[in-house]
Amino acid sequence: MTEGLTLHPIEWGIVGPALLAGLLVLMSHVPLGIRVLRKGIVFIDLAIAQIAGLGVITADALGFEPQGWGVQLAAVGAALLGAALLTWTERHWPDIQEALIGTLFVVASCLGLLMLAGNPHGGEHLKDLLVGQILWVRTEQLWGMAGVTAVVLLGLWGLSGLRQAPAHWQGWGFYALFALAVTASVQLVGVYLVFASLIMPALAVRRLGARQGLALGLAVGAGGYLAGLSLSAMLDWPSGAVVVLALAVVACAAGIAVGRTLRTVPLANRPQAPT
Repeated sequence: MTEGLTLHPIEWGIVGPALLAGLLVLMSHVPLGIRVLRKGIVFIDLAIAQIAGLGVITADALGFEPQGWGVQLAAVGAALLGAALLTWTERHWPDIQEALIGTLFVVASCLGLLMLAGNPHGGEHLKDLLVGQILWVRTEQLWGMAGVTAVVLLGLWGLSGLRQAPAHWQGWGFYALFALAVTASVQLVGVYLVFASLIMPALAVRRLGARQGLALGLAVGAGGYLAGLSLSAMLDWPSGAVVVLALAVVACAAGIAVGRTLRTVPLANRPQAPT
């Protein structure tokens, strides 16, 4: 099985910026993921990410410069429209919100495939959208992601202090922050890693209290990115796919460890997960 397998040295000049990009993504996505899991709408990230990707595909089809402002505005605009639509559906049909989110994901995916059908580089564009190009992250992308992360964290802090605000305003605020975070991250790490970064750490810490859960969730995500990027570099395997698998392994191990630890703690002393 391992015959002919060659291990390459880790080039930290490439892996280091990619790891920093992953940590920036995690800083906003772990707290968002914990809220998403609590709300029971785990497919929202896939739907919003796919809608943002549809905006990128549309801008590319219209001839906008890749990574230019036109593409960014198209992605943000598409994601915010998706967020507005999901806010509206949550108010009118909350009982089928998860089904509507899944439907929106499928529709956006198919529209993207149709728009790429006549593009000779369509397969490459689709691969980049799904698995990303995290190893080739640029400095300006890191600065942009850092700015988006700061805005999202400030927004979440603001929403947590506005519990008396109307429910629909809180809903729109959450979806808008979600759209902003996902729009930036999907162009950096791809749809699959966006989902993994949001949901896998949140699953591992779902039975912990808010502070403990957030801290361990960030640690789980960081461990997954570090292991995945290192293995990808050493084995010369696709980075996005390897990081997703590494996140799954680390999150699974952390979830088992949390469960075993909680079983040894008296019920009255166990941390309460937020409701």
